[in-house]
Amino acid sequence: MAEKDLLALLLRPELPNVQKDLPAARYRVKRLSELLGQDVVFTLRGLPYGKVQKIRESLAGDSSVDILLAGCADPDLRSPELAAKYGGATPAETVKAMLLPGEIEDLARAVERLCGYRRTTIEEIKNA
Repeated sequence: MAEKDLLALLLRPELPNVQKDLPAARYRVKRLSELLGQDVVFTLRGLPYGKVQKIRESLAGDSSVDILLAGCADPDLRSPELAAKYGGATPAETVKAMLLPGEIEDLARAVERLCGYRRTTIEEIKNA
């Protein structure tokens, strides 16, 4: 493909702006769903580049919890009601009290996949 053709392809209006049109998906938390007798579904969304970099550069926090907090659209994990229920002084403590470590990790990985990490996003083209 010629350089000019590739540029025209990338400029087409149907190609979304990744920073504005971040992907989202819903994930059922099995343990909570079974305990409560109905589906407990988290809506997660991808994160913009700058937010991912900020989390990755932060050495003070727990990156899985930070990624989950940043990428969880529903429920509101920063809710004062959740903090009161689970005794979390911070949103991170609330998440750790509400979810098992494996659930936190799985949900954080789902956010990362929505950001394009932890999956193959490119493939090599070999000349024939």
